[in-house]
Amino acid sequence: MTQPADAVVRRHVVVNAPLERAFTAFTERFGDFKPPEHNLLGSPIAETVLEPKMGGHIYDRGVDGTECCWARVLAYDPPDRIIFSWDISPQWRIETEPGNTSEVEIRFVAETPQRTRVELEHRHLDRHGPGWESVRDGVAHDEGWPLYLNRYAALFIAEG
Repeated sequence: MTQPADAVVRRHVVVNAPLERAFTAFTERFGDFKPPEHNLLGSPIAETVLEPKMGGHIYDRGVDGTECCWARVLAYDPPDRIIFSWDISPQWRIETEPGNTSEVEIRFVAETPQRTRVELEHRHLDRHGPGWESVRDGVAHDEGWPLYLNRYAALFIAEG
């Protein structure tokens, strides 16, 4: 079964880092570039954790200790790719039914030994059901995946 063409969002960024370093920075420092204002908790985010393993999770921990798990790691293939679910509904609440979630695949492609293209594909957005277009529009917006990727790329500029 194929998905509608408009049920996919694709973005990319190129970073001045070897493949392995680009992958490690994305997975181990996810909380350093995830916008803290992207928050489903009732309190400010103290940290965002991406558990770097298949079967792991991505979750936010609030300053009050509460946690919000909003993704599941579906594939973890260092240094080439990671796939995680997007367990956030069109109402911007946690989706508990896995069949109603979309997928985000991040691929790391070496352009040169010191330069890596990071390709993001957020797919199966139509699985979110009625109102799925609002999820697509939100993640495609400048304050969605482009913001994440720009902040991720800035990690390498700050390091020099």
